[in-house]
Amino acid sequence: MQLSIVIPLLNEVESIQELYHWLSDTLEANDFSYEILFIDDGSSDGSWEVITSLAQQHKEINAIRFNRNYGKSQALHAGFAAAQGDVIITMDADLQDSPEEIPGLYKMITEEKYDLVSGWKKKRYDSVIAKNLPSKLFNAAARKTSGLKLHDFNCGLKAYKKEVIKTVDVYGEMHRYIPVLAKNAGFTNIGEKIVQHQKRKYGETKFGMERFINGFLDLLTIWFLGSFGKRPMHLFGALGVIMFIIGFGFALYLGIDKVFINPAGRLITQRPQFYISLIAMVMGVQLFIAGFLGELILRSKRDKQRYNIKEII
Repeated sequence: MQLSIVIPLLNEVESIQELYHWLSDTLEANDFSYEILFIDDGSSDGSWEVITSLAQQHKEINAIRFNRNYGKSQALHAGFAAAQGDVIITMDADLQDSPEEIPGLYKMITEEKYDLVSGWKKKRYDSVIAKNLPSKLFNAAARKTSGLKLHDFNCGLKAYKKEVIKTVDVYGEMHRYIPVLAKNAGFTNIGEKIVQHQKRKYGETKFGMERFINGFLDLLTIWFLGSFGKRPMHLFGALGVIMFIIGFGFALYLGIDKVFINPAGRLITQRPQFYISLIAMVMGVQLFIAGFLGELILRSKRDKQRYNIKEII
């Protein structure tokens, strides 16, 4: 199978049939062998009934339904696990991503040998204040932190080699940073393609301003995991040692001053340096223990089951 199209969705009942026909017309015109995977992330508007009806008529459609809304990352995680194509395309179900971009994305993966190609919505039709400006700030911070020169990290339209999606672990809210996760996993040939962006035709966006706050917090998580995720002792242990040395230095100073320089002076416990010394050494020990526990946790098997599937067809 050449292509797997993974489509996470939440309450997009008006768009699903139109998207399917647009997809199938484009893929069949290019003679692709393909599957379409709809991941229903707990829709309550009849989206699943439309998907079920389509799946009964078209054998290339498969679908997964969650018993509640878990988020886009978990939907992609489930779709990636089920995908069988040599190239995996992800896109949104709101008709803002054009299926006509898929042949170009497929060519970049198969002929130009990219591991991952991210779409770039250079001309957007979203609200400037609500989405465009925050998105520019978010992408600038992501470029600076990750070292990847992508213009649109959060574009839903992306193409992947099969090996990439079977290797990266998408969880939490990390769908925004799949290129960064791929880079950290050793897939460094990451490209970008300008793609057409459509105005939303039905319904309203499911994302508010809070997604950008969450995005920046996730960016810090990605930076930390990329830099110290496999060696937490290098960060926490180093900070712990520095804090302990600072505290020990103050304690040594107080001891020398009390014994040799000013034995008749104030009690050590009456001097502010004593409390600085005590707090610094305690913090140093705690940071060192945090690094040690982090190393132990890395050696334990992490539970990857983050969602409950209600139905599979």
